[in-house]
Amino acid sequence: MARFTESVSFDRRLWAQDILGSQVHAAMLHRVGLLSAQDYRQIRSGLQAIAEEIRSGRFVWKPELEDVHMNIEAELTRRVPAGAKLHTGRSRNDQVALDLRLWVRDEIDRLLDEIRELMRALIRLAERSADIWIPGYTHLQRAQPVSAAHHLLAYLEMLDRDRSRFEDCRERLNECPLGSGALAGSTLPLDREFVARELGFVDKRGRPRITRNSMDAVSDRDFVVEFCAHAALLAVHLSRLAEDLILWNSAEFSFIRIGDAFTTGSSLMPQKKNPDVAELVRGKSGRVIGNLTALLVLLKGLPLTYNRDLQEDKERLFDTADTVRACTRIFAGMLDQVAFQPERCAEAVADPNLLATDLAEELVRRGVPFRQAHHRVGAAVARAEQLGCTLRELPAEEWKRIWPGFDPEVLAVFDLARAMARRTLPGSPGPREVARQLKAWKRRLF
Repeated sequence: MARFTESVSFDRRLWAQDILGSQVHAAMLHRVGLLSAQDYRQIRSGLQAIAEEIRSGRFVWKPELEDVHMNIEAELTRRVPAGAKLHTGRSRNDQVALDLRLWVRDEIDRLLDEIRELMRALIRLAERSADIWIPGYTHLQRAQPVSAAHHLLAYLEMLDRDRSRFEDCRERLNECPLGSGALAGSTLPLDREFVARELGFVDKRGRPRITRNSMDAVSDRDFVVEFCAHAALLAVHLSRLAEDLILWNSAEFSFIRIGDAFTTGSSLMPQKKNPDVAELVRGKSGRVIGNLTALLVLLKGLPLTYNRDLQEDKERLFDTADTVRACTRIFAGMLDQVAFQPERCAEAVADPNLLATDLAEELVRRGVPFRQAHHRVGAAVARAEQLGCTLRELPAEEWKRIWPGFDPEVLAVFDLARAMARRTLPGSPGPREVARQLKAWKRRLF
């Protein structure tokens, strides 16, 4: 039974938050007259000593004491008799709710910094590749030309949304639940607002933020689900970027080379350089998505208020945080070791069919309705395939059969540099617009 119900083997990761919360709770008890000055000093120094032992690895965790809270409190009471007063006005229910909020808040702050570093790595790669054009794809079929930088900037947009979602999550979770007791508060004169201020649960004007319903406060794990949901979407974005890099690194594409530090060889085939880091990031996204699903299923049938089922939230939360932070960090390092291969990219983007849409739009400029222009260019593509030539090489007489008003000057659209320069709409992959976007991102992130 003890082995089955213990959680200290994993929830001891909350020790720093637990001790911080206990120190502030003790300060509040002293402030409202429920702890003497001497008792408060003894509790505070005892907690500091325990923290040092945990930090140095000398603290002995006891599974029979179930969780991080009882391990710390029992050891404090063994050393300092006044430690028995620390739990005054507090339940493990609001204590763990506090610890989790503090822990998730800390993780979000660290993850936001790591996402920022990844975004900077993307900008550095985009700047190194600003003059390289590659095919853009739909349905994994060559579609239209884009710059490599423009492709990478798409992931900056995704990561920026991820950052915004985590910031919103941090704002919502930043309410102090301590003082909610087991589920119905306390008859003691606790100063909840003092605790909130001391622990940083404040709004932008420095005013304390406390939970408003004691039953919700001890059973709420929305912030855990929200963190894991945002992390799952971040993992999906990293997985999509990983898939692009894996494809580009293949012999069939050969658009990029990934540095040896982030690839591995085959145990059998000596010529192989496998993009294992990118593949692992792609694979770990499924694990993060699974953690989110597990949390939702865990919560879906729980009545108010606290139920022991909630012990199962921590391993899913910890694993998600560890996984997405590791993936974000390793990706930032790998991107600094990625280099586009200009010759291979130029060869791929030289396909005239990539500019078929430009040709249709040129016909529109000459008064041809778009649907007719689309049909005529499509017929020209089909005829070029029959003749074994490119769209640009299609003979003039063939063009005239398809479009009696054919003007050879329209074929100027197949000048790639000119075609890219004409892409000046906001958000387009033209050189001037990409340069403008890069400059704007650098102002925000560096």
